[in-house]
Amino acid sequence: MGQRVNLPRRGSYGIDAPYAPAGIAAMIVLFVVLALVSGVRGFFVSALFMLAILGSYLYTTLRGKHVVWSGLLTRAQFRGDERILDMGCGRGAVLLLAAQHLTTGRAVGVDLWRSVDQSGNALEATRRNAAAEGVADRVDLHTGDMTALPFEDHSFDVVVSSLAIHNIGERTGREKAIVEAVRVLQPGGRLMVADIRATRQYRDQLALLGMQDAGRRGLGWRFWWGGPWAATHLVTATKPRQPSGGERS
Repeated sequence: MGQRVNLPRRGSYGIDAPYAPAGIAAMIVLFVVLALVSGVRGFFVSALFMLAILGSYLYTTLRGKHVVWSGLLTRAQFRGDERILDMGCGRGAVLLLAAQHLTTGRAVGVDLWRSVDQSGNALEATRRNAAAEGVADRVDLHTGDMTALPFEDHSFDVVVSSLAIHNIGERTGREKAIVEAVRVLQPGGRLMVADIRATRQYRDQLALLGMQDAGRRGLGWRFWWGGPWAATHLVTATKPRQPSGGERS
């Protein structure tokens, strides 16, 4: 079932949406200044509240999401020969965890490498992380759009995505990404998508596309981006071994 996954990580994975914690930090400073200038204690309370949000955010991006995905991939019980695709792989936080479960299989990452989505996001940064984690021989990296994946139909046993599809601003674009994920899955293949919004849309669309066991569940406090109101949910589904009426390839 592949190799043992190592935590803590050896690579450097940056911070997701780095503008967000910077904005929270700026608000903390603002509330402290207002409290000092006005003498209103309520501003200190607001500053402490925002500080808690910042702490939760940083924990999730630097540690929590790695722990959660490590558990999800371990429970998936890979044989070791799978082809796994990570849509929007970034610097490889999930991609390289998946690669550690492989022996003869391949972990394939695709991304547009935008630093606005993740600090220091670049193909070379992911390649360095693959070497640091000892899985460079099992990893392939591609530059490509999730709405038009550069892969043939039925190319992968497993498709994963973490905090990526929501970066597509338009609903139609997110729908295209889900259709592409289904297209490249082999019959019997599994889909695992973790995201902070639009997850009900993903689940419902997967059901309409004929995917089996389409479900959605929360991933717990380790994947909170500042509290339970900013929780990450996991959407899972399996591609039928026989085409159904709703499935589109």
